[in-house]
Amino acid sequence: MAISAQRVYRAACPNCGAPVEFASAASASAVCSFCRSTLVRDGDALRRIGISAELFDDHSPLQLGASGSRQGLVFTVVGRLQYGYEGGTWNEWHVLFDTGDDGGGEGGVRSAWLSEDNGAYVLAFDAPLPPDAPDAPAIDSLRAGQRLVVDGRGWDVASVVRARLIAAQGELPSPPRLDGEFTVVDLRNEAGEVATFDASDPARLHWSTGRAVALSELRMAGLKEGESEAMLKGRGVECPSCGNALEPKLASTKSLSCSQCNAVVDISQGLGAELQHYAQNNSGAQGAGPQIPLASTGTLALGGQPLPWQVVGYQERCDIPEDADEDTSFWREYLVYNRIEGFAFLVDSNEGWSWVKPLTGAPRVRGDVADWQGTSYRKRYAYAAKVTWVQGEFYWRVQRDERALVTDYEGTGASAARRLSREQTGSEVTWSAGQTLPAAAVAQAFGLAPGARAALERDVPVLSAGKSSMGSGKALALFVVIVILMMLLSTCGDDDCDEVRQTFGAASTEYQQCTARRASGGSGRVGGGSYGGWSSGGSHK
Repeated sequence: MAISAQRVYRAACPNCGAPVEFASAASASAVCSFCRSTLVRDGDALRRIGISAELFDDHSPLQLGASGSRQGLVFTVVGRLQYGYEGGTWNEWHVLFDTGDDGGGEGGVRSAWLSEDNGAYVLAFDAPLPPDAPDAPAIDSLRAGQRLVVDGRGWDVASVVRARLIAAQGELPSPPRLDGEFTVVDLRNEAGEVATFDASDPARLHWSTGRAVALSELRMAGLKEGESEAMLKGRGVECPSCGNALEPKLASTKSLSCSQCNAVVDISQGLGAELQHYAQNNSGAQGAGPQIPLASTGTLALGGQPLPWQVVGYQERCDIPEDADEDTSFWREYLVYNRIEGFAFLVDSNEGWSWVKPLTGAPRVRGDVADWQGTSYRKRYAYAAKVTWVQGEFYWRVQRDERALVTDYEGTGASAARRLSREQTGSEVTWSAGQTLPAAAVAQAFGLAPGARAALERDVPVLSAGKSSMGSGKALALFVVIVILMMLLSTCGDDDCDEVRQTFGAASTEYQQCTARRASGGSGRVGGGSYGGWSSGGSHK
């Protein structure tokens, strides 16, 4: 499946003499695999212009020489650029498509980029800068959530970051610049497209457009086998808080919690760097862990065919009431992983269970209605939220009291079970989409014991909201259980809170809300929760 060998151009590295190959006559630069010299083509010779830093080994499943196909065209991975920003690192893999003698690229080869995006991938192509694009200085003033018209199309600004090129590898379309920071802006739209402004070249603004892809769609061959599923040998590190051994198990992990002291450790800058960490001190430290144990695997159909999903991370979140007299609502999110499909979230709120996946595009919003892929969603909640407790591993850099502005939407009509959520931080907007999920399906998928399954049952619809598929006897019994539970949570005497603790666990937000009401003498409500999973993984650039 590789690019045809007759197009290969070979020369000796002028620094160490090692052979350097170019798969395309259009490629202008390469990095020597032996001495890391950055080389540019000068006629039939190579000229050394600098040296690339050593790559941070992030255990990506991709590697040079891997191949795949897209829409009938074969491609080969020939180069890599590794970038860093405040939230961690990301890779952009240079791929060459074999378009044939009549193709659109020089010599029948077309250059593209396979880039990481919130635990997934985007395939993008360089394009001429549109005439209606802002100039390079103007992109520094763009803000997440802003609406733009570029190339005659409407776009939402998804992120604005200051980045730097850390290292380069293999064959590249232009010489890499390994000095200084620059601005990268990601745009997304309702068609599922991604566009990027890249100001790495001070002489001109770079523009590319693409779409989300899954590795399974690309029929990849030559990937690193099993590293995303197995223990990453040699990647262990000591917890900077207590010295306990930390061993990341996922290639994309940027943060993880210590199983001994519960500290959250940031490894986004590489394990050789000084590790930042913070201690957690809240409800989770005192009680049982997640109701679905970390590392457990369950088979679920999350928008496609049933697949095995492994629980790799867990976080508790709450809203931040505008009025001090209002109750705080809590919910729980399980980060689950499948090697081919990437990441998704199982969301457990007091209104029930749902699943969501981060979107590559951006739904079109008009007033209180958001449209995405032919479905209309109506806004239900808008609130500020923060993270209160985490366990496990995460593909973004977890920070203390992470805060976001959240807007939750519900599907309308026949699509009432669908969910949509928008989360905004200072520099990024992330959309997630999914639908409701019966608690029984979660319990069955992960093989939970009957005693543990009862604690998951929070997804009972209001009985008057349409016809129920249950028999009247079961519905009545279920209604009685709900009433009793509501009474327990509203009165919360000593014995009542003990009952809640035994049912949900001492670490649960139900128990924390009960004890808080008991201490204040109030009753109040046990409130809703988020539809969307937190996804602060940064843009693909």
